[in-house]
Amino acid sequence: MAMTTDVHLRDLRYFLAVAEELHFTRAAERLYVSQPALSKQVRALERQLGVELFRRDRHGVALTGAGEALLPYARRVLDAWAEGATALATRRSTLVVGMSTSPGRGGLLPAVRSRFTAAHPDAELQVRQVSWSDPTAGLADGDADVAFVWLPLPDAERYTWTVVAEEPRLVALPEGHPLADRAELDFADLADEPFLALPRSAGPLRDYWLALDEHPGRTVRVGAEIAGTEETYEALVAGLGICLVAAGNTPLISLGGVVTRPVRGVSPSRYVLAWRKGDRRPLVRGYAEACAAVRLSIG
Repeated sequence: MAMTTDVHLRDLRYFLAVAEELHFTRAAERLYVSQPALSKQVRALERQLGVELFRRDRHGVALTGAGEALLPYARRVLDAWAEGATALATRRSTLVVGMSTSPGRGGLLPAVRSRFTAAHPDAELQVRQVSWSDPTAGLADGDADVAFVWLPLPDAERYTWTVVAEEPRLVALPEGHPLADRAELDFADLADEPFLALPRSAGPLRDYWLALDEHPGRTVRVGAEIAGTEETYEALVAGLGICLVAAGNTPLISLGGVVTRPVRGVSPSRYVLAWRKGDRRPLVRGYAEACAAVRLSIG
């Protein structure tokens, strides 16, 4: 079987996840992508290679002979790439910082960068923007070394974190919404409203921003799914729904046509810098220490 030259690492990563899970839904959850998107990508890979890699029927998913043949080579390629990326990062003293939105919050990010680079002048910092579909902002798949994320994290036992900010959750509404005239709202006032929701791949974080855990048995009507700040703003302006937002993020969406209001009955949000448990590299520890020190200095 001849592999085409334009097969990407992502394709092999998707193939490997399905091959190891033998279940598209579990593989999608592991990769933080939707199941339809994963199935579509795997079928595209099969078309590229001109072979069927998986046998799908009512009994489940199984590797075909071609899939079995490809499996060890896919593992070898991905392992070699991971080793190469690690070697390069070590050689260049690079630290990759993942995030879904800029932390903002009184200039936190540049202040952390300044303190970190003063202590590690030879280190290179790379900031990687990640869709809200991955609540770990790159930590889960190793694309980031540290990441600014919201709690709760899926598979929380895999990570360690330091709290960056604990902030009230406000409700964001189109400025013409009937509830926008009130200075403060009860969460019960929002019971019949459509909500903007994170992608399902965000797992417990989707439920958290819908406040499902704090209001057991509540049903929610989802007006639209959003995976980034711009999508959120556009959906709010279009009247597709309302959403909860951390106080520190209100400047990102409180533009023309959108207002935020305090809401009683929901707990504060926690924004953290997280890293993989057991990762004791000096740059990871140094960035966490810089972040903790800056948080104390800016209150």
